Amino acid sequence: MKNTKPFSILLPGMLLLASCANLPFVGAEEIPVQADIDESKPFSNDEYTKLLAEYVTDKGWVDYKQLQQNREPLDRYYAQLAAVKPETYKSWDKNQQLAFMMNAYNALTLLAIIEQEPLKASIRDIPGVWEAKKFQVAGESKTLNNIEHDTIRPTFNEPRIHAALVCAAKSCPPLRNEPFTAEEVDAQLEDQVKRWLARPDSGFQIDRQENKVYLSKIFDWYGDDWKPDFAVKDQFSGDDKQKAVLNFISNYVSPEDQAYLKAGEYNVDYLGYDWSLNQQ
Repeated sequence: MKNTKPFSILLPGMLLLASCANLPFVGAEEIPVQADIDESKPFSNDEYTKLLAEYVTDKGWVDYKQLQQNREPLDRYYAQLAAVKPETYKSWDKNQQLAFMMNAYNALTLLAIIEQEPLKASIRDIPGVWEAKKFQVAGESKTLNNIEHDTIRPTFNEPRIHAALVCAAKSCPPLRNEPFTAEEVDAQLEDQVKRWLARPDSGFQIDRQENKVYLSKIFDWYGDDWKPDFAVKDQFSGDDKQKAVLNFISNYVSPEDQAYLKAGEYNVDYLGYDWSLNQQ
């Protein structure tokens, strides 16, 4: 997810992250590809499929220690991400491109975590993890921020990606233990949203006794992404951003909860965000 909580400031040539201001500045660092790959072979998610099935639970928790000790499949997958030629990527349809970039973001986040020895307690303990560490992706050098904010968000206009891009924190949406695919990406995104909202401690919660609705902080950081398709004036509660988010969420809840949300007789607040590593 955008790992630049809670807001970002653009300066010439770089992106400063408000939430990461406590991290020391580091220069750009290229993460080397550590595996050979046959560029004549078509791109495949096979390596990524195997490692997700082995090291990620159905609830999205990651066995980073074992992945770190058996990192070869992830290294090979990174080599495959790097080997895709720009013209090949451009020839794919939008679903292929979106699935590829979401898989790249999540896989390279895993790589950034296991590059640390010993493992950090939080991804935010890795200096420059989002804005300075560079990876080879489809023939271009990209940071995690580049993948999310310069490629995925402006290209696809798809707010559900915030349920799919996982920044390795406990309060992130659950990491999917299968790759996104062009054929299934819409259904997979729908499933990701449902799984995320079902987490009352980090996704979405209604407290009728207190007349409060709690949202993930991700909806605070990125709520504007929902406004183009879900803006509404005469229902729900909160500011324009919160109303758009609640309008979106109302499609995934019970009829009773939907009616409660539309009535707007509650206050909106945000859940705390646990940045601890999403490890098993």
